[in-house]
Amino acid sequence: MKSATKKLSTEIAETLAGKIESIAAGSKKIKKSIEKAATKLAKKVAKFEKETIKAKAKAAKDAEKKAKGKGKKDEEKDKKKLKKEKLAALVASASSKPPVATPVKVNTGRVKSVADVSKAKTSDPNVAAATKDGAAE
Repeated sequence: MKSATKKLSTEIAETLAGKIESIAAGSKKIKKSIEKAATKLAKKVAKFEKETIKAKAKAAKDAEKKAKGKGKKDEEKDKKKLKKEKLAALVASASSKPPVATPVKVNTGRVKSVADVSKAKTSDPNVAAATKDGAAE
């Protein structure tokens, strides 16, 4: 039995040694594949970080441009708004004042104009005859 046991134990030892070698070889393969995956992952992470930094820089630059652009636009809008307010204030002040009375025409006693004479000719036949003869009133 000793020899049978010895033979069995050597078979078990050989089998175990083969299994251990295959596991070791498998673990080396697994280790290599894990390392490859890790390097790929590291590259992707690095690329993602670069893209994120670029995107943040671009967003900051765009925000700065918008801030500058808005500043100019806001100034222009403020100027237009100020002009409108001034105009509205002038209109309001002008409309709140009482209207100015038109000056009364003063008769200076001068001789009738040609237009007055022509009106008189058409309306009064006696005056029309007098003006034709050259007689003054």
